[in-house]
Amino acid sequence: MSLRVLILAYDGVEALDFAGPFEVFTTASRVSQRMQPGTAAPFEVAPVAQASPVQARAGLRLLADQTLEGSPKADVLIVPGGVVDVPMASPDTLRWIAKSAAGAQLVASVCTGAFLLAKSGVVTHQAVTTHWEDIADLRAQFPRLDVREGVRWVDSGRIVSSAGISAGIDMSLHLVERLAGRELAERTARQMDYAWTHNSSNSPSA
Repeated sequence: MSLRVLILAYDGVEALDFAGPFEVFTTASRVSQRMQPGTAAPFEVAPVAQASPVQARAGLRLLADQTLEGSPKADVLIVPGGVVDVPMASPDTLRWIAKSAAGAQLVASVCTGAFLLAKSGVVTHQAVTTHWEDIADLRAQFPRLDVREGVRWVDSGRIVSSAGISAGIDMSLHLVERLAGRELAERTARQMDYAWTHNSSNSPSA
């Protein structure tokens, strides 16, 4: 049975924060079906947004498959970063993040997506990380968080967070490994012609 991966999109989202995880999980499904013909894809991936289209930070326009109001349950919820002013000020978006996270098997953030997890109450004290440029601000705004720096991602159990932009690809490959095995993660990285960086910080304090 496929795991449903929902990836939040919003005005100001960093394009690679969104597209990196999208590419990892969709490629993993394609590679898995090549490895085991006739089997179900391990992941079903869908972008979710309050309204569509969404204009990413650099101007790229994205069309989401699902709206916040009508989105299905997430098995894996991914919250990308970018310029987070719009979603941070949106009660509907924050409520959706909290509700979706509550029913998800895994919740992950990329870059400044950690601010959205904190603002929505999904993380309160856990070990997290974000883009190096935003470490001090995350610590100042949410002083109870255990904010780590100098790592590509932090795995706190049910909550996983990554540093900036391309680190979301490393983290997503780590999630594929957790959910579907090391071989699939490595073959996915190979298919993407991507040098997977493994350095991370693990904490059991989820």
